[in-house]
Amino acid sequence: MITQALTNLKITALNAMQQAAISAADQGDMILLSPTGSGKTLAFLLPLIQSLDAKVPTVQAMIMVPSRELALQIEQVFRVIGSGFKVNCCYGGHPLKIELNNLKQPPAVLIGTPGRIGHHLRRETFSTDTIKTLILDEFDKALEFGFQEDMAYIIRQMPNIKKRMLTSATQMDEIPSFTGMVKPQILNYLGNVAAKPDLLQKVVFSEPADKLDALYALVCKVSDKPTLIFCNHRDAVERVSDLLYDRGLPHDIFHGGMEQEDRERALLKFRNGSHRVLITTDLASRGLDIPEIAHVIHYQLPHNEEAFTHRNGRTARMQAKGTSYLMLSPDDKLSYLTVLPEEEQLPEHPVPPAPSPWVTLYIAAGKKDKINKVDIVGLLLQKGGLAKDELGLIEVLDHSSYAAVKRNLIERTVKLVSNEKIKGRKIKIDISR
Repeated sequence: MITQALTNLKITALNAMQQAAISAADQGDMILLSPTGSGKTLAFLLPLIQSLDAKVPTVQAMIMVPSRELALQIEQVFRVIGSGFKVNCCYGGHPLKIELNNLKQPPAVLIGTPGRIGHHLRRETFSTDTIKTLILDEFDKALEFGFQEDMAYIIRQMPNIKKRMLTSATQMDEIPSFTGMVKPQILNYLGNVAAKPDLLQKVVFSEPADKLDALYALVCKVSDKPTLIFCNHRDAVERVSDLLYDRGLPHDIFHGGMEQEDRERALLKFRNGSHRVLITTDLASRGLDIPEIAHVIHYQLPHNEEAFTHRNGRTARMQAKGTSYLMLSPDDKLSYLTVLPEEEQLPEHPVPPAPSPWVTLYIAAGKKDKINKVDIVGLLLQKGGLAKDELGLIEVLDHSSYAAVKRNLIERTVKLVSNEKIKGRKIKIDISR
């Protein structure tokens, strides 16, 4: 099963941490400490899938996560593995009606945030009697977000747990008793030199009044590859976004004040390459599985070393290389950087990078409309006149789908498929805005 899963995921081999986690999975409760970006999701999903029983028609495993983005990421990896078992997500901001319909035919694996899972348990939406496995992913972040009470309540409602697994990107002084862990085996890869990312750090100096200009020059220089720009607050994200829009530089934004649908669309366009720049708060510093990010720019100084580490962890993931740029004024001092990195020289006359070769196509139907990737590929190749290499990443959500199409072909493609049907239904298809 693992060999086929790796083939489906297009991964040639597991790393040492993942191999150790799989080997330890049958030996009782486990705590996995490993850096951000080291592949913890596969480390718990692969042994979990091997433990599932196709004869059990109800929920067998619960994965609790601190954010909806992490829930969706794990769900996506689970589906790509192709185990044949059903999986569903529950999280705040997701229509409750959809979740209630999903849970009428319970999944083998339920992934969700503590607040929403607690809500379903209070409504008695599903039975917990057959849940044998509990995974607490990014547990340190869940504690930081204040989910202790919700998690404690949920765990009390699951009387038959046989296996508990907790993952964290930071060392914790103690594990709260509400987790129910009994003499857990601890796999600590936080100090593993081999797991350290291939990260180059650089610094950009500018006076405060010139900082936006310096950022624009830096983005022009590096953003031909996927780039995350970190700000400390939502208003700073909006301000930087306004500047880049005024200067004609395509990008998207991501922060907690946005509607869930807008956040999902921003991440989707970043994943499929339609936008190569994403301006964000620290909300994107954990749990977003986008391994191809080449650059991280700290437009505003992170509050502490832990935040700095997690931001940088978005790049140089899984054997890839990455660069972290720290934007400083000459008077800035950082307690967690004893030696300043090499200074990055900016162009005197910045030239914006060429637009991304990809544009996102919007299709007004999704999983709940019985639409899948095969349907979309068939439509766009057969009716839209695209070759395989002219069609990029496709993502199917509950009631909408998105496909990356080559920029120079998008207008023609929309015209060709505008009057076509998918599974006998005419569906709106247009360029995603």
